[in-house]
Amino acid sequence: MPLVETEAVVLHAFDYSETSRILRLATRDAGVQSVLARGARRSKARFGSAVDLFAQGHAELHLRDGRDLQTLAAFDVTHARSAIADDLDRFTGASALAEIMLRFAAADDAHSALFDALTAAFDRIERAAPSQCAAAALGASWHLLSVLGYAPQLEECSSCHAPLDPAASRISFSPSAGGVLCANCSSPATSRSLPPEEVSRLVTWTSGSDISSLTSDVSSLTSDISSLTSDICSSHQRLLREFIQYHLSDDRPLRAFAAWEHGHWGDT
Repeated sequence: MPLVETEAVVLHAFDYSETSRILRLATRDAGVQSVLARGARRSKARFGSAVDLFAQGHAELHLRDGRDLQTLAAFDVTHARSAIADDLDRFTGASALAEIMLRFAAADDAHSALFDALTAAFDRIERAAPSQCAAAALGASWHLLSVLGYAPQLEECSSCHAPLDPAASRISFSPSAGGVLCANCSSPATSRSLPPEEVSRLVTWTSGSDISSLTSDVSSLTSDISSLTSDICSSHQRLLREFIQYHLSDDRPLRAFAAWEHGHWGDT
């Protein structure tokens, strides 16, 4: 059973027996892994005291081919991200992002760009002001989907590849078509109508340019997220949900996403 040492971040965690925990980890070198942390509820020496949701650190994994549940030998937390749990908007946004990673990524999705995009997204959500949490999570989600290979087509018609009309006051976006549509290909029954500035915002979010500009001064972000009203955020959440649901391979509900979109956990 080979030992793999890698950076990791916790996407999901729950108690297992009186002493252990089961974690879903996103790792830099082994993709997404489900691991059993034996004794994690009592051993601070091996797992520290902050191995919880969104915590990042150095993990030691015993991996065996063909197993759905691997073994976590140790986890040294380097960034707990405890501030995410202090605010409901941050927590639900980060949980929705973790759910996207869990539903789309797998063990063979092991590359540094994906891990870096995920951890940068969590950092941005953690440091966002309360009024900016929803926009921070939206931008992070679109960028993560892009890195995972699900980037929407935003520069030309996703059906016929014709250039978009630069003078158009509205642009159609179709989740099933995979992006924007020209006037000849659009259909009100299968697409949403967006102002050009919101399509431009999607371009910024998908490219990750707003995340790459993250510094210690959150106000320096280039995406102008302060301009997003509650109604615009809700429209973007709905658009993102429809896009995600179309590209998922199963019909399981997006529970964390629903909690984020509707602002409560309730019966989701």
